[in-house]
Amino acid sequence: MESMDLLAPEEIARIERENAGGLPASAILEIFRPRGVRLSEATFRKYVQAGLLPRSRRVGRKGKHQGSVGLYPVEAVRRINVIKKMMAEGHTLEDIKRSYVFHSNYIDQLERDLAGLLNGFQEELGDRAFGGEHRRTLEAQLATLRQRAQDLVRDVARLGSAVTARADETIRSQ
Repeated sequence: MESMDLLAPEEIARIERENAGGLPASAILEIFRPRGVRLSEATFRKYVQAGLLPRSRRVGRKGKHQGSVGLYPVEAVRRINVIKKMMAEGHTLEDIKRSYVFHSNYIDQLERDLAGLLNGFQEELGDRAFGGEHRRTLEAQLATLRQRAQDLVRDVARLGSAVTARADETIRSQ
């Protein structure tokens, strides 16, 4: 396999901090291009369709008639780094799909969806005039749901890790 220089953990952390709102596919491709990582738009789309990378969300551009752009969650950069590393080690896409990388995509999406839903409730709660006691009750319920959502995501991640650990060990030993 050709020589490539994958991203170091501190580089990934910096990219994630600087682009917390997401990145268009073209920007993600540009991150890897100077490093010799072969990644075309078609391959990127293939990874998304295979469930290895998160799907984009449409975000409107400022200005009249500017349309929208698809932004991918910034963790796509971390995932591509892992996918390319696994492929350099000789793993196939099928091996990778059986690994935790594949399942973590769904876990991350679950976490984003739950956070979005609960944040929406929080905004709605702030916009409405509720009596003091009723507001405190709803805020307490919301806080409880946030904790339960965190616990659910953590437990799903643990289960996913336990279920795929054996497959990951098998993949590494081949």
